[in-house]
Amino acid sequence: MRDITVGALLDEQAVLCADSPALIFDDGEASSRWSYAELKRKVDELARALIAWGVMPGDNVAVLSPNSPEWVLLEYALAKIGAVLVTVNPALRKAELDYLFRQSKVTTLFTVGEYRGHDISSTLTALMPDLVKVADSLAGRKEGEKAFPHLRRIGVLGGDAVPGGAPFASVLSLAEQVGLAQLIERQSATKPHDVLQIQYTSGTTGAPKGAMLTHHSTINNARMMSARAGFDASDRLLSAMPFFHTAGCVCNVMGMLVQGGCLITMPAFEAGRMLDLLERYRATVINAVPTMYIRMLEDEDFRAGNRDVSSLRIAFTGGTSIPPSMLRELKEKMGADPMVIMGMTECSPIITQTVASDDFEVKITTAGVPLPHTEIMITDVESGKPVAFGQPGELRIRGYLVTKGYFDMPERTRETIDADGWLRSGDLAILDAGGYLQIVGRLKDMVIRGGENIYPAEIEDFLLTHPAVADAQVVGVPDERMGEELFAFIIPSEGQQLEPEDIQDFCRANLSRHKMPRYVECVQDFPLTASGKVQKFQLREMAARLIAERQQS
Repeated sequence: MRDITVGALLDEQAVLCADSPALIFDDGEASSRWSYAELKRKVDELARALIAWGVMPGDNVAVLSPNSPEWVLLEYALAKIGAVLVTVNPALRKAELDYLFRQSKVTTLFTVGEYRGHDISSTLTALMPDLVKVADSLAGRKEGEKAFPHLRRIGVLGGDAVPGGAPFASVLSLAEQVGLAQLIERQSATKPHDVLQIQYTSGTTGAPKGAMLTHHSTINNARMMSARAGFDASDRLLSAMPFFHTAGCVCNVMGMLVQGGCLITMPAFEAGRMLDLLERYRATVINAVPTMYIRMLEDEDFRAGNRDVSSLRIAFTGGTSIPPSMLRELKEKMGADPMVIMGMTECSPIITQTVASDDFEVKITTAGVPLPHTEIMITDVESGKPVAFGQPGELRIRGYLVTKGYFDMPERTRETIDADGWLRSGDLAILDAGGYLQIVGRLKDMVIRGGENIYPAEIEDFLLTHPAVADAQVVGVPDERMGEELFAFIIPSEGQQLEPEDIQDFCRANLSRHKMPRYVECVQDFPLTASGKVQKFQLREMAARLIAERQQS
């Protein structure tokens, strides 16, 4: 374990890997390419500008933006000056932003003006009507405003205008007001166990909670991950995972920083563009969620054999139940060795990870073993007592990686982390005697049909063995007789025609009766979060509507 801050680690790598590529950002029209020395120079300039603008140690600074080069600069610069990065999904709407700005007490906001048709500029002026009256965007809002009294400054990323917001270039121009000595003083005052980021996560119930992650927890988590994976300075990691999730700003950004490797990224995922970048920059590692891999495997040019993916060594995935059939196909068609992780935001984020030397079948059917310095325990859902190896229960985690708590939510922190430091994950898992973990679902996703506990992940994995099924998701729906029944959503493979009866016949011939989906619906896609995770609550709502419609007809 290293006791070091993000700023100090960047400085270190800027000396050791000065001319090596650190970041390639390619949006299809232009690209930014920075070596480690260039990245440090740009980060230091922004850090000095932020000090001049009035950002203080411990200030919560929100970044509301899709992936961009400026996002990475802000991640590092805020770390250098002891401020706290509050990551914000740009897809959030008015009520969600209202809650987040109030709860996190942000003092500064960096934002884009528009995102995928969402007029963020108008949303912000609706939340803060005084913005249209701001005379000097660098001077910011007046003290005493009723709406978000902590929020004084707004910086604007990209080419859009936001009332009351200072363009990023204008903020940068302030750097000349602060000397290097002042930056060194601020950076020296920042300590490894200080909070680095606040990442909002809704968890299983209630309002979103801001998990506080430290320099120490995120850096060491990235170090443990990259060491087990076998990453080195020659690696080029390609990913479209959003920076506003730990998969982007920790696994990707820090995962390459700790080894002196290069991160290749883009504004948002699109299968064809991802394959373009893989070929163009000869990526050696790729990080994506299963839905992204499925779309790349179905890319027309890839299927026709017109893509050169021979540089790829490791396919890194996690975030949900991983279909073994998809990992087999990745190995067969891309030649990439699977690297599976299990993580959660509150754990900085990776808890368990596969081992490179393990048997292939072990790597595709488990989430690996805990990273060093990490304890896990499987407990009975009702009593909280440890269960035997091979028995399902709730996963609990303890160690350096666990969040310092939820920002300004002491009661929610106590509900999640007990007096002995064990964090309740809300995940249903099985641990074998060798220490290998299998995730079988979320507590809230487990289906109890006629008294039998059913784990949707098991049925989803089975459905993916059907040759005409590209992807599958299973949810529970209320049933008067059985308590709950199973509803399967199916995405057919390219060019395949499927009827619900085909799936039910397939299940009837191969599954126990109690695991048979009573309902089947073929769809074109699933509702996804920004990071590519399937939103099962939306599928449950869709299932309820479809059942009601069928009953009415």
